[in-house]
Amino acid sequence: MRYAYGVTSALLLAGSALTLVTGLPAGAQVAQNDQSEMRTVVPRAGAPSSFADLTQQLQPAVVNISTRQRVKVQNNNPFAGTPFGDLFGGGQGGGPQTREAQSLGSGFIISADGYVVTNNHVITADGQGEVESITVTTPDGTEYPAKLVGKDAASDLAVLKISAPKAFPFVKFGDSRLARVGDWVIAIGNPFGLGGTVTQGIVSAVYRNTGSGSAYDRYLQTDASINRGNSGGPMFDMAGNVIGINNAIFSPTGGSVGIGFAIPAEIAAPIVDKLRAGQAIERGYLGVRIQALSDDLAASLGLPKKRGEFIQAVEPNQAAAKAGIQAGDVVVKVDGKDVTPDQTLSFIVANAMPGKRIPVELLRNGQRLTVQAVVGKRPTEEELAQQSFDPDAAPDEDSFAENQPQQQQGPGALQANLGIAAIPLNAQIARQLGVGEDTKGVVISAVSASSDAAAKGLQRGDIVLSANYIAVASVADFEKIVRTAKTEGREAVLLRIQRRGQQPIYTPVRIR
Repeated sequence: MRYAYGVTSALLLAGSALTLVTGLPAGAQVAQNDQSEMRTVVPRAGAPSSFADLTQQLQPAVVNISTRQRVKVQNNNPFAGTPFGDLFGGGQGGGPQTREAQSLGSGFIISADGYVVTNNHVITADGQGEVESITVTTPDGTEYPAKLVGKDAASDLAVLKISAPKAFPFVKFGDSRLARVGDWVIAIGNPFGLGGTVTQGIVSAVYRNTGSGSAYDRYLQTDASINRGNSGGPMFDMAGNVIGINNAIFSPTGGSVGIGFAIPAEIAAPIVDKLRAGQAIERGYLGVRIQALSDDLAASLGLPKKRGEFIQAVEPNQAAAKAGIQAGDVVVKVDGKDVTPDQTLSFIVANAMPGKRIPVELLRNGQRLTVQAVVGKRPTEEELAQQSFDPDAAPDEDSFAENQPQQQQGPGALQANLGIAAIPLNAQIARQLGVGEDTKGVVISAVSASSDAAAKGLQRGDIVLSANYIAVASVADFEKIVRTAKTEGREAVLLRIQRRGQQPIYTPVRIR
């Protein structure tokens, strides 16, 4: 299970309805203005007094999904490889062993001949093993062996097929683009193995971006209660159409806090159609590492407001590099669409056909320019995880020698304004930090624990390559850039940081 401050992949879903207590019933102000007439306030047309009829109609098409898996586990037998190894059930080898595991989730039937939609993570072993069998259980308790028709890790969708002599009850996708904040929804699924559980709530937000940076970070948010086992289950509107597929929650603890996310039908339906037809899912790709334009980034760049996304790194020989996009650029528009938190760069590009030529509007060093990019084909999720231009490995803690002389900066602008100390980078330190001897910059020798630099993760041994896009060849250069930024009223300085084993990244540091 993955967390991003509590964003939980949906096998650990949780959400609970939120109650807003105002102290007065709706319409109380109207009653006060007209004391001569007492009126009963009733819900507007379309607000149900009960969900029973709708549930009775929809529930037969919602199924429980269980898998049987063989999962690899590490052999912790301390006597492995010795004559006593077999006494503890670990065998002679010290390598990984396998054990049987099960998972539970939900799904829904979309055709009379038995096609079933669910989440990809419900029917996969997340790289830790392999799924041996998938079983679909209908509300009447009948179990059907299921065949995997197709799956797509990027969108977290999968299509299964079950068969029977009779026709299956099924439901249809609706148009999630018509969903409005405040609309009633119901969720049906298999939380904690309790099949046929129905919960209700409203659409809390549309096109919610959770900050994961994925190509499909675009969800319907709801307060309808969804929990472990609801993954892959449907979210229905009041017309009985599937407008979302329950997928994740936001929770600091993993428990229910009333914020759940569903994959919108407008995203899911076309992918499901392709998976059902056996077609490959192709997505657009630029080959960039991006970061949301935070307040600090905007301040360091002198931009008046948050808009667009920041390019941290560009992968060689991919579409962005060929188009001339550079690290440090801010992308504000792609293919005529503004880049916003609700319409991210990843989402726009992923939904562009590979081979299409698209204009990309950039801000570079305060200047606006447009480049033409030919969209590439997005690699698989496994291939993306292996790319070296966006490493996830933790930095090596072996920094430069402790007895290196700590050369101080005369006026102290770095300590006073950024909370850091720096020394020149020479060939000896470069070798100790694992970078080329021709690398130009200064080395951070200390970071104040109370500074924004520390909060941003800067640490002793980081190399500052540039500040506000100006190359830093000496400590004096660095001091001058910081003073200039403060004189101009900048609230932050944009640093390009090199760390052992990683590609350089841009980090905004607030001026104290």
